Amino acid sequence: MLLKGLGGITIGLPLLEEMALPTARAAAKDVPVRAFNVFFGLGIPAPLQKEGYEGVMEPLKPLRDKLLIMRDVDQVRCDVSGINAHFDGATGSFTAMPAGGEAKAGGPSIDQVVREAHHPDGLPAGMVPTLIGGTYFRRSRVGRYLHSYKLDGTVAGTMQEKPRDLFDRVFGAVNAGADGDVRKQRLKRSVLDSVVDQYKFYTGANSPLGSASKTRVAEHLERIREFELRAFEMKHSKSKGPKLPPRSKVLHGGQADPGGQGIDITLEELTAEWHLMADLYALSVQMDRVRFGSITFLAAGERIRLVGDYEYDGRKVFEFNDPKHLNASGDQGCSHEWWHKFSEKKKNEQLRAHAHMKMREVAYFLNRLDAEKEANGKSILENSMITISTESGDGRHNDSKRELSGVFHAITGANGRFKTGEIMDVGAEGIDVYNTMVNAMGAKYHLGPSNRERRYVSSILA
Repeated sequence: MLLKGLGGITIGLPLLEEMALPTARAAAKDVPVRAFNVFFGLGIPAPLQKEGYEGVMEPLKPLRDKLLIMRDVDQVRCDVSGINAHFDGATGSFTAMPAGGEAKAGGPSIDQVVREAHHPDGLPAGMVPTLIGGTYFRRSRVGRYLHSYKLDGTVAGTMQEKPRDLFDRVFGAVNAGADGDVRKQRLKRSVLDSVVDQYKFYTGANSPLGSASKTRVAEHLERIREFELRAFEMKHSKSKGPKLPPRSKVLHGGQADPGGQGIDITLEELTAEWHLMADLYALSVQMDRVRFGSITFLAAGERIRLVGDYEYDGRKVFEFNDPKHLNASGDQGCSHEWWHKFSEKKKNEQLRAHAHMKMREVAYFLNRLDAEKEANGKSILENSMITISTESGDGRHNDSKRELSGVFHAITGANGRFKTGEIMDVGAEGIDVYNTMVNAMGAKYHLGPSNRERRYVSSILA
């Protein structure tokens, strides 16, 4: 089920009819267990969540039958004295435990608990154990942007923040020989060059595959080529060959968070980078190269000064111009200030527009996973345990209990394990919600202190 080539390339294939032996056709209806955490920064204030799909959650409405929106989830146990929810709330998302340090969670994230339960000895050969990626800029603490942790609370993998790095993480790097400069060779070649001979065989006259499977293999690999060209911006030419890929169009590393003062970015720049990252991540899942991990759209306490017209569903929603509307520069002119200024008595127009945009981009990723049906007739989105969350339920820092109460959560059905099609006021601690989820996924591990009473939230179960 894999094409393997030189240089560590391993390219997964879609399920073909030839792969299902007569004695195993019933098993073809089975789908793999998957768990992914989707994080978006700054949150949705609890009062705005009460508006349902008529408010900032509108972009999730087309997917409402495949989601369970959970309101009134309490993450106060994640509070660390002297630290605001941008830090401890973000690290507690998907773990429900106080942070264990600057780069360590207080326990495992739910995706890794499920992974350990189903693959204690490791995943099948050729798979990425955990894929962590995202588009973000605020960097002062790992928990702001990385949301996948091992059982001991350490990070479960390296954060891939550039599309081309994520592509190489999934598909490998072309190694043209020990004596050459591997990086330079990678920039000149496609990963598919490494498996071209196998590709020709399986789509040629001597292939053991039928015509339908040949076509599917060809389309599948062409799709990889398409995303690779987008990630690396290669421009193939018979005379000149592929050009050296340019740097990502948005800032990364220290330049993305200069002194914590925030950066200027247009909506087009932000969404172009995110869409490519989301496309590549979804492709990795669709090819069954990845079954566990996390993806981030904007970090906790994100500091960006966003500018640009925002449209949704054919209408103009808002014109972003954070520094002008805030009449400030530096960190005081960044979008996170709208969360600090939130008031139930005001219209909160800017905050609403930013939160609406975040939901549009989360929905973009979810729709990619909903695009293809699996053997059981459901989409990857429906078959997977995908948990969406954030750092706080109120962006004002003067009350940690309010700040860490009512934290937005949404989950998918996980192949019939959880209810969908509802907006539910669960009224429970995050740790109890998470333990209910991982238990339903077959995990025996119990999040939190061993002497804590187990309180399962049965209302979320299908």
